[in-house]
Amino acid sequence: MIAGNGLRWILTAVFAVPVTYGMWRACARGTAAGDRVDQVFHVVAGALMIAMVWPWGTELPTGPQFIVLVAGAAWFLGSAPLRAATGARVAASSAALPHVVMMAAMTWMVAVMGAAASGHAGGTHAHAGAHVPGVSGATLMRLADAGPRLTAVLLAVLLVAIGLRRLARVFERAPTVPHGARAPAGGGEGALAHACHAAMALGMAEMFVLLV
Repeated sequence: MIAGNGLRWILTAVFAVPVTYGMWRACARGTAAGDRVDQVFHVVAGALMIAMVWPWGTELPTGPQFIVLVAGAAWFLGSAPLRAATGARVAASSAALPHVVMMAAMTWMVAVMGAAASGHAGGTHAHAGAHVPGVSGATLMRLADAGPRLTAVLLAVLLVAIGLRRLARVFERAPTVPHGARAPAGGGEGALAHACHAAMALGMAEMFVLLV
């Protein structure tokens, strides 16, 4: 989807941050089973975003990606209140919503890229390996219809808001949550986790901006 190698590598590095962190947390001793599942979904989501940056990402089958992303959204939405203490279930569900939004946004992007790769893009201009007239130099894919473009803009705004909120929490949590400490009950996370989620959200927002 990205035309320039420089931007491809920058976004790859950005998405590699949550992937690396998620792999570390998933394999870390003492991580709860539910937290391991969280991290597996984060790793897969980050890996899919890396694939979307490169032309070969359009060759990946969309069906398995849909299944994984929908399963991830359902997991975060359904498991958060069940894993929280009785008095913290509402807060846990609220904390899970950004993950659900990000999974849903990725599902929409997979659908757009899959349609473009199959030649049924509708309102999308795309090409797997060359510049297309009317498409900006930064991207090989661009939405043409007003509806999809508005959707991309709204998702970008939501993702920027999520990313900025995560960055704010980095500074809120850094003085109080020691590095490597287990996330507190009710959806709380440490500064490093928030930084990784911020990288993921802001990187995704950039991808949506490039579609417009």
